[in-house]
Amino acid sequence: MARTRHKQQKDRHQEILDAAARVITDRGLAETRIQDIAERCGVSPGLILYYFESKDRLLVEALTYANDKYYLEQSRELRRIPSARRQLERLIELSVPGLLDRYERLEEWALWLEIWVRALRDPSLAREREVLDRRWRQSIADIIRHGRETGEFPDGPDADELGLELGALIDGLAVQVLLNDTVVTPERMKEVCMRVAARLVGFAVEPASSAGDTIS
Repeated sequence: MARTRHKQQKDRHQEILDAAARVITDRGLAETRIQDIAERCGVSPGLILYYFESKDRLLVEALTYANDKYYLEQSRELRRIPSARRQLERLIELSVPGLLDRYERLEEWALWLEIWVRALRDPSLAREREVLDRRWRQSIADIIRHGRETGEFPDGPDADELGLELGALIDGLAVQVLLNDTVVTPERMKEVCMRVAARLVGFAVEPASSAGDTIS
């Protein structure tokens, strides 16, 4: 009985996080009320405040929840790809807002924008942001290390440093894509990221593959 109650609480917690992500994406954090999130998931505002201390806490947990889902899906897919170069290309594809219908990640990117802005003045959010960004850079560095271990990538600069550089490039271009920059389209972003990755890591860029390709 206790196990069933715990599962129900966990499911409700996730429902609130899903609803919060959608509402914050639609309205922005400043225009989002706890009442709006409560109405979206069909619970009382009091229940949301029971689970979360504040709207900022809800924002961080919603982003972390979205990130966890993304990394789980990403790791499952990348494990099925033997080539490190193709793993890196796929990671870039999955990171470009709107490039792939199946992995648009627009909700998560919108949450990231909110976190970045608020982290400027909130030390607690800044620490949360650092943890999440560190995992993002680590995922890039791990692919580079894997490619070097298998001989697909040549030895070169520190993998963690390259993860930082490529992560910053992807983040910066993604913001411009999200803002509908007429020059930085999703396709252009992928092209630039792959070109820079090839130069930094040391591999040849292969002919562009279709964004809609699936991994068999």
